[in-house]
Amino acid sequence: MTRKEQKEERRQAILMTALTLFVERGYHDTKITDIAEAVGMSTGLMFHYFASKEELLLELVRMGTMGPGSVNPDDRIPPDVYLTEFLKQVFKYAKEQPWVFNMFVLMAQVRRPGMPEEARKLSASADAVSPTVKLIKRGQRDGIFHEGDAKTMAIVFWASLQGIMEELAMNKDMKTPDPEWIISMLRK
Repeated sequence: MTRKEQKEERRQAILMTALTLFVERGYHDTKITDIAEAVGMSTGLMFHYFASKEELLLELVRMGTMGPGSVNPDDRIPPDVYLTEFLKQVFKYAKEQPWVFNMFVLMAQVRRPGMPEEARKLSASADAVSPTVKLIKRGQRDGIFHEGDAKTMAIVFWASLQGIMEELAMNKDMKTPDPEWIISMLRK
């Protein structure tokens, strides 16, 4: 392994450890020394990777904003099929990469008052609702989804997913639900 690869591996270890500690203890109750100790490095060395705890949080939030960008509907796929397959992929990936569950928890925490403002703004920039609104409107036009306010329906869809992911983060024995259960809230 090259030095550059070792450095990137260490950086990822810091990020994943910080993510876990921020979720388990909360951002404000996690100290930079806690993260360094959990990673097995000195606090001084950790500052070579991240200048501050807030910088570390911002990097995690940047990672978290990438997920909603993956909602990129294809007009050739029926909206209910697209959303079902999307949920299957999210659940599958999260089971393979359990940090994804924690990312959902962290992104919810970051939106709350009292968190660093730059992180809150960055978190708010992750918009999965708008493309979902378009999908729901198309599903309504096609007679697949219930009539109703598409934005509210999209928010309910994402709130359901958020709640499920948070529960899966806290309850490691829980099985992922059948995506059809969630999509059935939208279907006629």
